[in-house]
Amino acid sequence: MKNISLSLGSIVFVFSCASVFAGTCDINYTRTACPGKEAISFKKCDGKASCVKTGAADTAEACRVKAVAACANDRLDITKSKVITATFNGKSVTNKAGGADHCADYAERAVEFDKCGM
Repeated sequence: MKNISLSLGSIVFVFSCASVFAGTCDINYTRTACPGKEAISFKKCDGKASCVKTGAADTAEACRVKAVAACANDRLDITKSKVITATFNGKSVTNKAGGADHCADYAERAVEFDKCGM
C-alpha cells in the first residue's frame, strides 16, 4: 500500500507541475504603420517594424491561439496591419489553412486593419 501511495503522489506532482514543462512560443510581429505614424506604431518593437516576443505555451496549438490573439489592433489610426508568425520549440506553427500569417485567422481582421484615416 505504501508503494501505491508514493506512486500516486508522484503522478499528482507531475501533473501539478505541467507548466514547468511548457514549451517556448516565439511570436514574430511585423507591423505596417499608417502613413506618418511609423514611430508610434513601431514603438512596441523598440522602434522597428518587426520583433519577436518570447513566451511559454503548453502546446503548439496554445501557441497558435496566442499568435492569433496577437493580431488584435486597437490603434486603428496608427497601425494599418500586422503579420504575425509563430514558432513553438523552434518549429513553425501554421495557421488553420497551413499558412504562416496567423492574422488570416483573426476574426476582427476586416474591422481592425486598413483603417488609416477613417
